Amino acid sequence: MRAITVRDREAEGYGLSLTELPYPHAAENDVIVEVHAAGFIRDEPNWPGTWTDRAGRDRTPSVLGHEASGVVVELGYGTTGLTVGQRVFGLTDWARNGSLAEYTAVEARNLAPLPADVDHVTGAALVMPGLTAWQALFDHAHLQAGQTVLIHGAGGSVGSVAVQLARETGAHIIGTGRASDRDLAGTLGAHEFLDLDSDRLEDAGEVDVVFDVIGGEIRDRSTALLRPGGTLVTVADPPTVHPRNGKSIFFVVEPNREQSTQLATRLRNGQLTPLVTAVHDLSAVPTAFAEHTRGRIIIKLK
Repeated sequence: MRAITVRDREAEGYGLSLTELPYPHAAENDVIVEVHAAGFIRDEPNWPGTWTDRAGRDRTPSVLGHEASGVVVELGYGTTGLTVGQRVFGLTDWARNGSLAEYTAVEARNLAPLPADVDHVTGAALVMPGLTAWQALFDHAHLQAGQTVLIHGAGGSVGSVAVQLARETGAHIIGTGRASDRDLAGTLGAHEFLDLDSDRLEDAGEVDVVFDVIGGEIRDRSTALLRPGGTLVTVADPPTVHPRNGKSIFFVVEPNREQSTQLATRLRNGQLTPLVTAVHDLSAVPTAFAEHTRGRIIIKLK
């Protein structure tokens, strides 16, 4: 099968290439998915799990990409909950071969059914931003109606989903980003917008929740905006400045079938739309890794 792999952590470009690999093995509780569309994160080559398995053993050549949408073609021993021929989408394990391949092995529990009226490109684009925003706002920050939430990067792939989910909750939403993101953030549901290049972050006033995807100085300055008991949640990197009367949380998104199903339902109901900037085929991945867009780049295999 064809796959996008990296081979050398020290090499320029990490040895990223289109490669022929053996068909994957379905371990216990796995399924094999014929991948129809996949997503990737540009900094995957910096993740330890890209290069070693959970026991620390080298696993190169490693297949990149951890967002998959496709069709189940094989069940591993003991697998339940899914069937051959079923349309699915979800996240693959960080320390196993990923989704930028014609076939990938995934734990069945990491996948959710993909409704027949949702195309695979949309399924692949939804899962990572959707689960990240959901877990940040609801699992970690416990956002509620009437609260004020500051969402950094409101015009990006994760931030735009967070704005839509927060809008549904009934929160007051302050989005941040560049001037070019203002109209999109407002259309999606942001009540206010701060241009991080020209506006003062402190003009946001007090907020109950900060959701950060930027990190660094912006994240650290945001802690001062929290009301007593407020929460800052970040996926960029662990905070170095902590709020005096609240809490700060760094987390890594996890696969979740129930949450993925909830996201798909909202998509079908018109309550949620992932931000897709470009769609390429598998051979274009080495070039696509160098692209910088505010939305998702999705790789279509079928």
